[in-house]
Amino acid sequence: MKSNNIEHIVRAHQLIMEGYKLHFDKKLTTIWSAPNYCYRCGNVAAILELDEGLNPSYKKFNAAPEDFKEPPPKKPLPEYFL
Repeated sequence: MKSNNIEHIVRAHQLIMEGYKLHFDKKLTTIWSAPNYCYRCGNVAAILELDEGLNPSYKKFNAAPEDFKEPPPKKPLPEYFL
């Protein structure tokens, strides 16, 4: 980080049960944005927001309840299939 003049690294694509995690004296953040991954992990998810001064804030969220989910609406068939 010193050689490349980098102050902080943010990475994704590693499941973090808490949604995000800070490592190495808060110089690395792992963030995970898929709540209840694969409908079986029970994890929360998070979004990282940076303000104008690059100060971070983390927004955590849970998956929608199973009974809340609705199937996508069916599109009508194009005329050439009728």
